[in-house]
Amino acid sequence: DDRRRALSALRKLVRDNLPAGYAEVMNWGMITYEVPLKTCPDTYNGKPLAYAAMASQKNYMALYLCAIYCWKGGRKLDMGKVCIRFKQLEDLDLELIGRTIASTGVEQFIAMQVRKPRK
Repeated sequence: DDRRRALSALRKLVRDNLPAGYAEVMNWGMITYEVPLKTCPDTYNGKPLAYAAMASQKNYMALYLCAIYCWKGGRKLDMGKVCIRFKQLEDLDLELIGRTIASTGVEQFIAMQVRKPRK
């Protein structure tokens, strides 16, 4: 019940802040927010581009923010699998997560993902 409450609240937060054009689907055993293949069919593995996802794992819940791999800035991020692990909703900075989800529209995310041919 606690996990259902936490993930339901997180799902509402994501959906309230998600830019238009992303689709909510079940993929890889998680609730996933992705760019549909009809919008961007040319992906490196033929699968939709995942923007964010959430899951209930054995010992924790996880929020995956895939776009942060693409952020450009002065500092290189030391990251693992783009996942924020948490045991309860109160462990998260929900305002920051909402701003992060809202920060990248579909076209911008596609532009960051599509690989340019090597010369």
